Amino acid sequence: MTVINNGFTLRGKDPASAARWGTLHTAHGDVPTPIFMPVGTQGTVKSCSPEQLQEQGVRILLGNTYHLHVRPGSEMIQRRGGLHSFMRWDRPILTDSGGFQIFSLAKTRKLSDAGVEFQSHLDGRKIVLTPEEAVAVQDRLGSDILMVLDECPPYPSTEDDSRQALERTVAWARRCRQAWEEREMPARGRQLFAIVQGAHYPEQRVECAQRLVEMDFPGYAIGGVSVGEPEPEMLAQVGAVTPHLPETKARYAMGLGTPPQILKMIRLGVDMFDCVMPTRLARHGSAFTPDGLLNLRHERYAEDDRPLIENFPGPGGEFSRSYLRHLLVAGEMLGGTLLSLHNIRFFLELTASARKHLQAGDFVSWSEKWIARYESGAVKKR
Repeated sequence: MTVINNGFTLRGKDPASAARWGTLHTAHGDVPTPIFMPVGTQGTVKSCSPEQLQEQGVRILLGNTYHLHVRPGSEMIQRRGGLHSFMRWDRPILTDSGGFQIFSLAKTRKLSDAGVEFQSHLDGRKIVLTPEEAVAVQDRLGSDILMVLDECPPYPSTEDDSRQALERTVAWARRCRQAWEEREMPARGRQLFAIVQGAHYPEQRVECAQRLVEMDFPGYAIGGVSVGEPEPEMLAQVGAVTPHLPETKARYAMGLGTPPQILKMIRLGVDMFDCVMPTRLARHGSAFTPDGLLNLRHERYAEDDRPLIENFPGPGGEFSRSYLRHLLVAGEMLGGTLLSLHNIRFFLELTASARKHLQAGDFVSWSEKWIARYESGAVKKR
């Protein structure tokens, strides 16, 4: 098996928890961890330009293999120099494999050990995604970090159904790894992350992690969480997996989470996070603050001249709540853009603060106070 150049440097560990900080190395630059990654499903973070994202400090973002393969097509993107060139983004890109679409598009797909056949949500045409094709599509996109094709079981799942998804995920991971090597992607600095499944069965989670670790991937993700289970269950599954992942490899919790959840998962040893929540809630008029979410469509903000957060960089400290509410109520596109940029900056500042307090040695006490303030403020706004 090919020896993989490690794409992650562990810089330090918190003595009071499993939290740590480090540096993710990619062909398009280094990324400090813990880190939040905005989601650009179709080659764009909705309503935000690449320049605006860079101004807010975005270091790495996500693209979606299934959606980009369906439209405009991975071959077309390849002919234009790959996704970086196509969308004019010169920093790292991570692409998911299409595995989540197996879960989310369950009504329009056929699943087998060979792969998955989708009926396009756009025009109904047949799309076949095997582990080998998932790697090929991501290769054409030019991703810095590729994800293996996996099966994400729903919540709740029977133990037998979870076992079947686990076995398929492990088998597909092996095939993805082989395709990744055959395409000589390691030599081009292209990393492949495995995904741990196992639903809400801790013993299956541990087994899946151990079997994937034996294959020696550059990084590992925890998938199949935040699919409907209660938060304590979600955190329990993340906590069951991280002790069985290599300390010297990056750890990524897929599709997560709220600000308190991110801090709780950093404490469990997770390095990387992504979520559509900052931009999705922004488009509906909500802004993240240290005191919970603000629904700026509420009339109470009509004449509120305070910024979203005092002395906060970016739109959250530059524009008044009154003005932002006006934009939203008037249906002006700028409102969604400014709130999206603010929410993204909020998540980035949160992970940056976590890194700072990890290095200072007071992460646990700081994060507990931060979560208490956020959750207390959220309760007061109900």
